[in-house]
Amino acid sequence: MKVQAYLAFDGNCQEALNFYADCLGAEIKNRQTYADKKIDVPAAYRDRLQHAELKGNGVDFMAYDAAPDTPLTHGTKIHLSIDIDNKEKAQGLFEELSAGGQVHHELREREWNALFARFTDKYGINWMINCDL
Repeated sequence: MKVQAYLAFDGNCQEALNFYADCLGAEIKNRQTYADKKIDVPAAYRDRLQHAELKGNGVDFMAYDAAPDTPLTHGTKIHLSIDIDNKEKAQGLFEELSAGGQVHHELREREWNALFARFTDKYGINWMINCDL
């Protein structure tokens, strides 16, 4: 069994995946637009991503631009969590991924003997970074 995150965007999925690929050192795979599918969506949606995957360097999640009949609301019930074992890399990822977003907890040492940060990125996706000390 495999449980995997599937992120939904409102027209900027390709931009977000490019950003995540650069920050995380992963590759966009299996990229499909609505133009490739026989799905009834407005012409403005044809170039949007109907499905894509980000894979490599320990990263594995899927994403898409939601169709017009899929309501999107910014939520706080799920976070993508990064466990990393290098302080400098943790700091770099925190700085890159949180740029333009909202930091809830700065990356700093926590009581469970780890560096930890929590933030929402500029695309509205919630993240946590944990680096055991």
